[in-house]
Amino acid sequence: MRYRRIASLKTAEAFLEYLTQIGVDLPLDEEVATGPDGPLAQPYRLKAGATVGNRFCILPMEGWDGTHDGRPTELTARRWRRFGQSGAKLIWGGEAVAVRPDGRANPNQLLINAETAGDLAGLRETLVAEHEAHSGRSDDLLVGLQLTHSGRFARPHEEGRLQPEILYHHPILDEKFGIPPDGPVMSDDEIARLVEAFWHAARLAQRAGFAFVDVKHCHGYLGHEFLSAVDRPGRYGGSFENRTRFLREVVAGIRAEAPGLGIGVRVSAFDLAPFRPGPDGRGEPVPLDANGYRYAFGGDGTGLGVDLTEPCAFLDLLASLDIELVCITAGSPYYVPHIQRPALFPPSDGYGPPEDPLAGVARQIAVTASLKQHRPDLCLVGSAYSYLQEWLPNVAQCAVRTGRADFVGLGRMVLSYPEMPADVLAGRPLQRKRICRTFSDCTTAPRHGLVSGCYPLDEFYRQRPEGAQLAEIKKAAAG
Repeated sequence: MRYRRIASLKTAEAFLEYLTQIGVDLPLDEEVATGPDGPLAQPYRLKAGATVGNRFCILPMEGWDGTHDGRPTELTARRWRRFGQSGAKLIWGGEAVAVRPDGRANPNQLLINAETAGDLAGLRETLVAEHEAHSGRSDDLLVGLQLTHSGRFARPHEEGRLQPEILYHHPILDEKFGIPPDGPVMSDDEIARLVEAFWHAARLAQRAGFAFVDVKHCHGYLGHEFLSAVDRPGRYGGSFENRTRFLREVVAGIRAEAPGLGIGVRVSAFDLAPFRPGPDGRGEPVPLDANGYRYAFGGDGTGLGVDLTEPCAFLDLLASLDIELVCITAGSPYYVPHIQRPALFPPSDGYGPPEDPLAGVARQIAVTASLKQHRPDLCLVGSAYSYLQEWLPNVAQCAVRTGRADFVGLGRMVLSYPEMPADVLAGRPLQRKRICRTFSDCTTAPRHGLVSGCYPLDEFYRQRPEGAQLAEIKKAAAG
């Protein structure tokens, strides 16, 4: 079956008819309310006392455009200014910032230490000033910083070579990414030192003015790998208690080192077995043996299904740790991107969608709704909305109005059309020429060492030298 482009579905009736045709349940409101009484315009009051002014959230967006010593550049500042222009009142981390040099996902990822903390403070101030200029106030704006170690997917040096820090040997991912079966695994002592690095980073983030830090547990990076470390012996593997020990220790140290600092967690609430391009270019799961697949947190053991037993227990743990802010995502862009970032057009190192991307959107929205039902006391941010394009406001409003999520997270969409939240809230018509069509150039570019941005729709990036380089890369890949 050929997947329809979202732009071709001109009416709510046509959109709903197509959803029925492909067997996808995706609730939406046919009309989007505007003004202060609309569901998306409602403030949200956190238990700690802060009020967030509306229900739009900007998800972390890395640009691969920092300096080699981890400082932001003008490209970084431009992106954060656009976050401020968006009108969204919750900024989830801005982007992933490594707590140590060896944990950078690329040699230009931002890094937080004593030398760079002032630059990060300036970045936050730039965002806030831009938000005040466009929205009139910032007392209802909540800005956090995402803290990370890239673990299995660390590429900290200029040549961009993978230098993984792993918690256990994965029978599929080791082979896929060239990790020797007898290569080193992080020791418990090394993990304990990393825990202290998160404490130090959180203290610096608080001094830099951030309201909260996100202890990243998603997308295959180290925090996420802890959750699947079922084969790891010792204190940090095996049982659910051991696999969440890293989080508990990080949180305890942050509470002691940075009292009053908010803590959030962005978590891949489910995962599948890795996929690969099939004979027709579409994704297919890698072959598994008769034992199934043990390494998907939130998986059902088959490698292809979802079981929320452990994710529900994870949310229970967060509640017991007095962590209210939770951002729900899925999988990893490195081995199963279609469930994490649904797109019609894959990045250069990806595969064609094995399902209509709307199925991936619906899966994430449904999982977030189930988790919200399990822990209505937590503040849940949903992901995967960008693929909805023109219909994003309709589905977003329905999700918030019906309690499926508290906030709607926007990622790729903000690269091409940062003002979408402001336009939706004001009742202005969407600027269709700026709507993200999920061409995946923002991923293809950094896969080839270029800065990330929306090359098809943002004239700023299209006119940069990297625009011509990316065009040549895509041309060569197409044969």
